[in-house]
Amino acid sequence: MERAIFAGGCFWCMIKPFDSLPGIESVISGYTGGTKENPTYLEVKSGTTGHTEAVEIIFDPALISYRELVEIYWQQTDPTDAFGQFEDRGSSYRPVIYYFDEAQQKTAEASRADLQNSGHFDQPIVTQIEPASIFYPAEKEHQDYYQRNPENYQKNAERRKKFIAEFW
Repeated sequence: MERAIFAGGCFWCMIKPFDSLPGIESVISGYTGGTKENPTYLEVKSGTTGHTEAVEIIFDPALISYRELVEIYWQQTDPTDAFGQFEDRGSSYRPVIYYFDEAQQKTAEASRADLQNSGHFDQPIVTQIEPASIFYPAEKEHQDYYQRNPENYQKNAERRKKFIAEFW
């Protein structure tokens, strides 16, 4: 099994696209990239910890490749918005692909270059690609949110869904 970590705004909205794909063992909401150990949701949301809300994906590369995960990731985000995603604004919601090794880094960078060169967007692709650091799972109430709170999830995902329908 391998790991991938993606930040694309609110972690609630990043679980569902990956959750039921063949080869995915788990998708966990959490925090990464900052300096505070064991941060809480409110601390991360305040923007004072340096962490982003992210998802950690455990996957079987024999069934789904890292490149495929990156391609799915792009289609869940606005890669031209560095200051948050959709309704969620601030550094804790910035889009980031975190890599664990050189192969993941090269795959993510090549994919970003392909997207930039595709002409799909008329603005620069600003999603960062950074080394992975400690991933802290979020509190229990943030895990599998879309399944446990479907109405609130749908409300929070509206703007994202419209963007995805228009651009992807």
